[in-house]
Amino acid sequence: NNNNATMASTTAAPLSVPMTRLDQHYPTTKRTPSTPTAPPTHPNRLIPAPQSSLGGSTTTKNTGPHHQRSSSYQQQRTPTFSSYLDSNKPPSTKSAAASAAASVASSPSVPSSPAMSEKSTIIDKNLSNIHLTRISSPSHLTSLPPEFLSNDVHRPLVHVDEAGHEYHYYLNPMKKAVFFILLVEMLERFSFYGINYTTTAYLTGEYNDEWNADMPSILASSYVSISTAVAYTTPFIGALLADNLLGEYLTMILATLLCYIPGLSLIALTTIPEFLGSEFSLTAMKWGLLVLWPIGTGAVKACVNVFGAKQFHPILQSSLIESYYVNFYMCINIGALTGGVVVPVVAQWSVTVAYFIPVCMLCIGVLLFVSGTSLYVRPKPKHDVSFFFHETLAYCGCGGSRRSKRDRNSSMINIQPSPSDSRVGILTIAMLSGLVVPFNVAYAQMSTTFIVQGSVMTNFGLVDAPMMNNVDAISILAFGYVIGNVIYPALSSRGIKIATTYKFAIGSSFGALAVGCAIITDYQIHRVYNQRGEAISVLWQIFPYFLIGIGEIFAVSAAYELAFTVAPAKMKSVASAANLFMVGGLPNVVCLGLYNACR
Repeated sequence: NNNNATMASTTAAPLSVPMTRLDQHYPTTKRTPSTPTAPPTHPNRLIPAPQSSLGGSTTTKNTGPHHQRSSSYQQQRTPTFSSYLDSNKPPSTKSAAASAAASVASSPSVPSSPAMSEKSTIIDKNLSNIHLTRISSPSHLTSLPPEFLSNDVHRPLVHVDEAGHEYHYYLNPMKKAVFFILLVEMLERFSFYGINYTTTAYLTGEYNDEWNADMPSILASSYVSISTAVAYTTPFIGALLADNLLGEYLTMILATLLCYIPGLSLIALTTIPEFLGSEFSLTAMKWGLLVLWPIGTGAVKACVNVFGAKQFHPILQSSLIESYYVNFYMCINIGALTGGVVVPVVAQWSVTVAYFIPVCMLCIGVLLFVSGTSLYVRPKPKHDVSFFFHETLAYCGCGGSRRSKRDRNSSMINIQPSPSDSRVGILTIAMLSGLVVPFNVAYAQMSTTFIVQGSVMTNFGLVDAPMMNNVDAISILAFGYVIGNVIYPALSSRGIKIATTYKFAIGSSFGALAVGCAIITDYQIHRVYNQRGEAISVLWQIFPYFLIGIGEIFAVSAAYELAFTVAPAKMKSVASAANLFMVGGLPNVVCLGLYNACR
């Protein structure tokens, strides 16, 4: 029933940043407290005692990680602070406290509850206008239970995971650790898109007539699609390393140093005439473009967005993750915009210099990332490779039941599954992310067929076909800021949350409009050439790129958010890898089939 309830809430209800419960991480074992009416203490789990029949004030009692409530205490069925936040139950079965949770999930105001009086030591008047999962100001700390506070004035929020590891969090991680992660992501995307946007033109000889791979446009497009497909499939390698062996931090550093930078360097070296041989080294290009570079970027992509999201307190700051992912995607496009302008412009003068710029930027990114080491929250990996395979099979629906002893004990005290203890399978997440495949098939045309189309159009000054990709980034930056910082917060303050599936539909609609505009542009190319023998301006491509950018804000950023927020706590990177495969791997495989069908 728990599986069905979780699946139903994932597919039918709006998929938003989920509310988490304060007792979600702590197992219970068979031990009866010496005093049945006074459960033992434990951090991050508080239970207000029931009000007396005379309407007395609520007092606070605690329950611990290694204890079970006594039968007499269970019969009281006292609502917990976690149930106050829990919105998983159907409306028809909500208690007064659980009913309040639905309002908390959608409104910054904390509603009153019969189980919690104004004198409660957990929720007092100072929290009346504070969203319980948006703790980000020093004024919020005065009303938090002490179990959530650390002695660190710089990192006042504390969380203990189920293995007993304690982590401290900043009140505003976006201005601390997350800033470095977003900066590194920006530089990495500069490097990626600077090469990605220009590879098709480079392989077909647009930049150097005398030294190039001399590929036809369809073959060059196929190379780019294969590279992108590998880049969005190999995140599973990064997920294995991050979740079970090294953690996100070390995985990102090693993947960059061992694969990403060497791959980019090898591609750049092929631009130097006769450096790797008297003829163009297609072997070196294949190793760089199809192996090292995509493996490196894939491993990094599986970790970087998850690592950034883990800098937020998993309970008290869980509702801030939606805005984080919008800002994360905006930083992607700042990097894409700058890389998409600098590299193509420089390539018109010297493709060798242009291709070594991304190598230098990525090296700078690594140095900046390492410089912020002391600021990061670095959850410890499990150091168990077998767990990865067993749990992946289990989460995909294979390998038998995953109902653990903790699950059985939890059901005895009526604790519902929470996002950190989610049973939403990786296969389910992949299927949901698969809803953005149609949009990403359209998105993949930007670095392939849109470039080929633009190559037969006239340049607008320095603006050529590869540079037109930057219209997509400009569109995202303009509309992304408005949507992420104005529209979403305004809707949230009114209790309105756009369902994730609706975001996918909106994004796919804009993708379809973009392809329609590209078809109209292609018709115009042939019409003008047949009538006057002239080429039309490359500025005609503004419309498809612009519409793709708006679609990305809804579809792709929502897919990133979905993969992180509903995935099991121990499988965050694996869920991110499954999402990336649906965002970039499968769509590019579809594109390969389309290109070969159109030969």
